Amino acid sequence: GHIMRVASVSKLITAAGIMVLQDQGKLTIDSKVFGPEGVLNDEYFNELTKCDPRYYDMTIEDIMRHRSCFMSDQLFRSKEVQTYMGLENPPTKDDFFTLVFRNKLRAAPGTRTSYSNFGYLVLSEIIERVSEMPYDEFIRKHVLKPAGCYDMHIAGVYYKDKRKNEVRYYTQEGEGKYAPDFNNPQDTVESCYGKNNIPLLSGAGAWCSSTIELARLIASIDGDDHVRDIISEKSFRQMTERTDESTFGLGWNETHPTRGWNRTGTLDGTSALIRHYPDGECWIMVTNTGTYKGPRFTKETDALFTECRRQYSSKLPDVDLFTDDYPLE
Repeated sequence: GHIMRVASVSKLITAAGIMVLQDQGKLTIDSKVFGPEGVLNDEYFNELTKCDPRYYDMTIEDIMRHRSCFMSDQLFRSKEVQTYMGLENPPTKDDFFTLVFRNKLRAAPGTRTSYSNFGYLVLSEIIERVSEMPYDEFIRKHVLKPAGCYDMHIAGVYYKDKRKNEVRYYTQEGEGKYAPDFNNPQDTVESCYGKNNIPLLSGAGAWCSSTIELARLIASIDGDDHVRDIISEKSFRQMTERTDESTFGLGWNETHPTRGWNRTGTLDGTSALIRHYPDGECWIMVTNTGTYKGPRFTKETDALFTECRRQYSSKLPDVDLFTDDYPLE
């Protein structure tokens, strides 16, 4: 029942929100993002993106697959951005928009793959504009509640902000354990409590959840009717269609016909992995510390999952651990 920050697993939650909006007929993943035909086509964004007409070719799918070709991705560098932009206070969402959109794109949207946290901040903004609701409110009402998830929240920054059933986070001893407080750079904090503005990450990395409710959410978007899905079959197939080694799934890191689907997440004090296998099993691990191993964490946890499956898959209970009495509305 304890909840933990899940870092970039949040991107899968955001992607599910986009697919729900598609099923509601309010957008499609082919929708343009900017310009006259764009979802974000008001004066504010038109002014920000006028430096490069290629912005007008960008689709929602380009952003979801990390093919937006934005010039920079600075969400985890608040202190440096504040200094660079000459801000008196830590950068806001609008400051990050200004920082990125005033630059031309690296390449035409859809032509290159480059992982972008900033892109999922843009997707969060799209959800707000289209739904006319705050991002987290829409996700709770139209994604989490229909999936039967009631204890998932946008995480706080400091230890004092944690919820009653939220774990304490730890960072490893040595370089990286301490960092300037993003809100007061003259102060030093443990990296997991103040280095990053967690709520600002929004749909890119701000959610916290228990592994149980993550499992329930995955069961609600996996195309298996054992637990009612909250998205249409079309949206499910788009999220999980096969991708090559260089292409991200929609919210998922990888969607492979033999390896299955995975979603990773890493923050100071957090490491997470979801692995959904072709046989329908879903294994989830979330920790309240970080190892600084980067991609090695996923590789080593995958090996752990494989061994656990070898030893225990045949012993898993036949009892239905989910109930099907959650309303879809």
